[in-house]
Amino acid sequence: LRDMGGIIVVDFIDLHRSENRKKLYEKLKEVMRSDRAKHKILPPSRFGLVEITRQRVRPEMNIQTREENPDGNGEVEAPILIIDEIENRLELIGTQEKDKNIFLHTHPFIAAYLTKGIFNSLRRKWSRKYKKNLKIIPRDSFKFLEYHFYNSKDELFEFK
Repeated sequence: LRDMGGIIVVDFIDLHRSENRKKLYEKLKEVMRSDRAKHKILPPSRFGLVEITRQRVRPEMNIQTREENPDGNGEVEAPILIIDEIENRLELIGTQEKDKNIFLHTHPFIAAYLTKGIFNSLRRKWSRKYKKNLKIIPRDSFKFLEYHFYNSKDELFEFK
């Protein structure tokens, strides 16, 4: 936890038994006694989440958000950031494109995530927020982090 401060949440999702949660809590308190930074540890919740508040002693560390490319050639943005990137691009399209229909072609896993839920999917939320009829098109041939936006004339949106 060196150089980290603020609220830190650790997920011990498979920690079901209360006696194991208690052992974990006691061990964390024991290990953190030597920490010079002011901190507080909360016992694990019934969902296995442990919250730690910690005062930052040194300047903020550089947090790595890139991962090794599955194709083996360099690094790519972490998959968790792809949703934010897609929304940022959609927001840009929303300000520049008059066409109400926007088509997002993406990997089937990303498509499923964006359309999960009947009334509260990200697709519906974004459609309302950016006043566009967003259609998600799963493409089996796409790499996991690949996506493209098209308008109703099948014209690709280019981003610089």
